[in-house]
Amino acid sequence: MDASDALFIQQHLIDPEICIRCNTCESVCPQKAITHDANNYVVSAALCNLCMACVPPCPTGSIDNWRKMPRVRAYTVEDQFGWESLPAELSESELVEAAGGDAAAVVAEVQTAAQAPEAAAASQALEPQFNSAEYGALVPPWSAAHAFTNLYGPKSPQKSVEATVAGNVRVTEVGKDYDTHHIVLDFGSTPFPVLEGQSLGIVPPGTDAKGRPHHARQYSIASPRNGERPGYNNVSLTIKRVLEDHQGQPVRGVASNYMCDLQVGDKVQVIGPFGASFLMPNHPKSHIVMICTGTGSAPMRAMTEWRRRLRKSGKFEGGRLMLFFGARTREELPYFGPLQSLPKDFIDTHFAFSRTPGQPRKYVQNAMRERAADLAPLLADPNAYFYVCGLKAMEEGVVLALKDIATQAGMDWDAVGPALKRDGRLHLETY
Repeated sequence: MDASDALFIQQHLIDPEICIRCNTCESVCPQKAITHDANNYVVSAALCNLCMACVPPCPTGSIDNWRKMPRVRAYTVEDQFGWESLPAELSESELVEAAGGDAAAVVAEVQTAAQAPEAAAASQALEPQFNSAEYGALVPPWSAAHAFTNLYGPKSPQKSVEATVAGNVRVTEVGKDYDTHHIVLDFGSTPFPVLEGQSLGIVPPGTDAKGRPHHARQYSIASPRNGERPGYNNVSLTIKRVLEDHQGQPVRGVASNYMCDLQVGDKVQVIGPFGASFLMPNHPKSHIVMICTGTGSAPMRAMTEWRRRLRKSGKFEGGRLMLFFGARTREELPYFGPLQSLPKDFIDTHFAFSRTPGQPRKYVQNAMRERAADLAPLLADPNAYFYVCGLKAMEEGVVLALKDIATQAGMDWDAVGPALKRDGRLHLETY
């Protein structure tokens, strides 16, 4: 390391203008260097070790930004929380000026800053934590169709596209805590090509408490590639009114309430599409195992419906479909009725309810263990793909269940786990 390397770093930053606050980067960062507040997602220069684990999964590219900075003058987390856009890159003269001062003092500051990541790593090593970045694939299945991404957005020639609400139907039973809607958006003659597993961003109208335009909110697409209505340029979304944040604190979701209250004919500003890895396989006889909770069912519905249409056409020989679907109660589970009507020889469905009065709590990982005899051969089959979508809290339990199932079947998880990631067979998308 020369003097320049010691004094300067390539600081990793997130562009707040194009970030859609999907939490992907924070969930996969092995160093716990990424955090967020109500405004921005940010990277701690003291913790980031430039491992790049967060870059490939980012659906918008907002994570792929860097600034050369004096190590001791790096932007703090507090600085980044207040940004509305990335700061300009410093010129060479500005860098020299920012790094100026007594040489001994600069060296001392560099040594202190350099110790911070090591201290953080040491404290984390005392209590190993589950890291989804070790397991989730960053590449799509080899037979997935090509995904178009970022056609509309802040850094695109066209900032957003207008869609018309073509339908808004409630898909859970009446209850104040689980108002979930199936919303159909029509793009008319404007191109908006999507694949199962992709998402889009909704830009709510109005401004936030600081008078700034609202940031876009991300939603997974719930319809197959040829539209909610086959042959039409439309998509569907599964949206639950947000009444609390990920920590359980009361909150009134800006975009979710806006969307759930829309009427047929209303106009909506959309950006995207996003996502190039959480895609379904297209080769014949490929198997799909879907594991989800709540509105995490959206991409699973898209995949299931596309396979159903292919089956109906008689031109595609699909493999096995398995669905493990969790919710607190049956009343909170979206699409419960339509799921019941799907042929049993088409999809193998298992529900897991954690808050049914008078019944023991059951989670998706419990249901998976009950079907270990069926899942083990699929783990060993290179044509089987696993998709996990829903609350972040489910992720560790699901992966550990897969590990246990593999181990009990005599497979070496240390070989199976990395292969699932490397070959695009295990996809994790949680929030």
